Amino acid sequence: MPRYIIERNFAEQLQLSKEGVEEINLINDEEGVKWIFSFLSADRKKTYCLYEAPNPEAIRAAARRNNVPADVIIEVGGEIGPNMFA
Repeated sequence: MPRYIIERNFAEQLQLSKEGVEEINLINDEEGVKWIFSFLSADRKKTYCLYEAPNPEAIRAAARRNNVPADVIIEVGGEIGPNMFA
């Protein structure tokens, strides 16, 4: 399945709860997308999230239903890392 990096800009600092994450995952499952992990900016107003999804529209649909932004969606390909060259 294709992978995407999603940049999200929040007006306020992002606060997550166990219940909130469970609801996000439930809606994502219904839309056919999988949240793999996220990085949070130092000011807690921006995230960079890695997702698997069939297409960008599925990500947008899940974001709308979860009431979170999906400001930039970029499809990414193969992975690289420093251990590949050791």
